[in-house]
Amino acid sequence: MMRDNQQLAEWVSEARDRSIELIADLDNDQLSVPYLPTINPLLWELCHLAYFQEFWVLRQGAGKKPSRPDVDDLFDSITIGHETRWRLPIPDREGAFDYVRTVRDRVLELIETGDLSDQLRYYILYSIFHEDMHTEALTYVRQTLGYPAPELSHLSDGPTQPEVSDTTDGEVSIPGGTFMLGAFQDSPFVFDNEKWVHEVEVKPFTISKTSVTDGQFAQFVDDKGYGRPELWSNEGWKWLQSVQSDCPLYWKRDSKGRWLQRNFNQWDPISEYRAIIHVSWYEAEAFCRWSGRRLPTEVEWEVSASADSDGSNLSNGKRNQPWGDGIPISSQANLDWQAMGPVDVRSHSEGDSLFGCRQMIGNVWEWTATTFKPYPGFVPDMYQEYSQTSFHTRKVLRGGCWATRPRLIRNTWRNFYPPSRRDVFSGFRTCAINK
Repeated sequence: MMRDNQQLAEWVSEARDRSIELIADLDNDQLSVPYLPTINPLLWELCHLAYFQEFWVLRQGAGKKPSRPDVDDLFDSITIGHETRWRLPIPDREGAFDYVRTVRDRVLELIETGDLSDQLRYYILYSIFHEDMHTEALTYVRQTLGYPAPELSHLSDGPTQPEVSDTTDGEVSIPGGTFMLGAFQDSPFVFDNEKWVHEVEVKPFTISKTSVTDGQFAQFVDDKGYGRPELWSNEGWKWLQSVQSDCPLYWKRDSKGRWLQRNFNQWDPISEYRAIIHVSWYEAEAFCRWSGRRLPTEVEWEVSASADSDGSNLSNGKRNQPWGDGIPISSQANLDWQAMGPVDVRSHSEGDSLFGCRQMIGNVWEWTATTFKPYPGFVPDMYQEYSQTSFHTRKVLRGGCWATRPRLIRNTWRNFYPPSRRDVFSGFRTCAINK
């Protein structure tokens, strides 16, 4: 990952352009988002990501004054409660766009001076990656509200669907051994919850080559999986009763009884080999029980994605991406809105891991069995609320999704959501149960 000034400036500009593009086509009525506990008001979220950059880069890093005097009272996610964000006097469309562009320009002017300390570079990188996470959130807000797919300049010819290279049905057996979990200390940039690499013992296990598909999940649904309490944990069954659902979010049957799925504002037939998406951890757990399998732990997931092996044991080597190193490209992974949704799990063979696991980066975030906890010796980064306020309450997801930025994702990256969340771009793969 390059950290020179030109690269930083390009990323700052490109990240802000993408954020604006994700809502620029919406009219004022569409920007007036109704209150929901899982999303933020669109203009508030846009301004918040710029506020975060201004606070850390310009104010904490460079000692400059805020662009407007009321930003702490309007856009600080730490001090402003979720529901309160709908009642704030935030700027209108033009005022919001003006604020986020002003912050961008001030950061670019700072970079142009060339006098950047290591700490300031770190703040700039952090603000870029923070914005990358929010652009994914802006995308699933559009999905939640049933708005059209976003119009993005880098997709001027429309979304692309990759070719299916071969069939990857089945599973692979992965040897046990000692594995170094987490990020190495010479990594260019990682978040606090990835720090630092530490030794764990892994027993041999068997994992599916691909994530679970629409077609596979439909079999679970059609077998009355949502009506059978023996397939659900106690907490999962309580959640299911609270949401009163008998199928995945955004699914419905047509007049002939066939399953349809809503992608933004379009209803399309489910596809047998497309990765299942918008399922909660509880739904993934119930599917596993129905199929006689289980979710992988996050250790097993990272081993499957990154470990090297001599054939009989895990070796000391480890890959930053399943196929090697470097920022992912489109032939290796479904990222960066390139398909505007999940794709066939048989595609992107160039991104296979050493063991033949496919699409471990991109397509859908994959739930793991693991509760989100700190690694040994955890120390919070400067943004202390990022990880530690979520420890022990959420489940770990790995691998990124179709709306994840390529520069953001790697094998050690840990996402985390409550097990009830299914509005996010989440799916899963399964492991065999050892006998």
